Amino acid sequence: MHVLVVEDEVDVAESLIRGLRRHGYDAVGVATGSRALDTYRDADLVLLDLELPDIDGLEVCRTIRAAGDTPIIAFTDHSNESDRVLGLQAGSDDCLNKPYGFRELMARIDAVMRRVRPRHPATDPAIEHGPLRIDAATREVWLDGGLVEVTRKEFDLLYYLASHPGVVISRRQLMAEIWGDPMTHTASPHVSRTIDTHVSTLRGKLGSSNWIRTVRGVGFLFGNG
Repeated sequence: MHVLVVEDEVDVAESLIRGLRRHGYDAVGVATGSRALDTYRDADLVLLDLELPDIDGLEVCRTIRAAGDTPIIAFTDHSNESDRVLGLQAGSDDCLNKPYGFRELMARIDAVMRRVRPRHPATDPAIEHGPLRIDAATREVWLDGGLVEVTRKEFDLLYYLASHPGVVISRRQLMAEIWGDPMTHTASPHVSRTIDTHVSTLRGKLGSSNWIRTVRGVGFLFGNG
């Protein structure tokens, strides 16, 4: 697994990278937010210090999250709860105070990656609805014979909805199944934005809003394009 370490303190970065490599990770480091934004697309996980010399770390986090679903664990130098909350609201999957224990970090990495790994093993069947084919083995989406490029979370969301045709799936259930967060309150504006953004993007990529229909006040229903 390729890990990008975004840390401007040289000693901290080098120590973290050495530890990750000892545990079998392919870890590399950058010291600025601009370099992080140039290189994060190659990473399976981003470890992001929110205190960066050039760009606000929260902005870096928001930019990475807006572009896709690359897992992010953020670090803050401040011990107050509000800074951790800001990191989570910016899109990180977890947020730790510095200094942190390396064993705790490894446990957090394991927990985050369990949530984002593909939920559908290669033995799961491909789903076909008319011109749409959703292949769990290859994690590919095909429409009218053409490949549709989707992110990890977009695939999981589409596959889950398509696995329950004709069934209205609530926002709470989607957050529990796709984002691994069973405790999320359905009324949360952040939850609504997260789900709505992914649904909107999928509709655009599939060329129709009929594939995923909104059931107002309840959730979403997989349609027939």
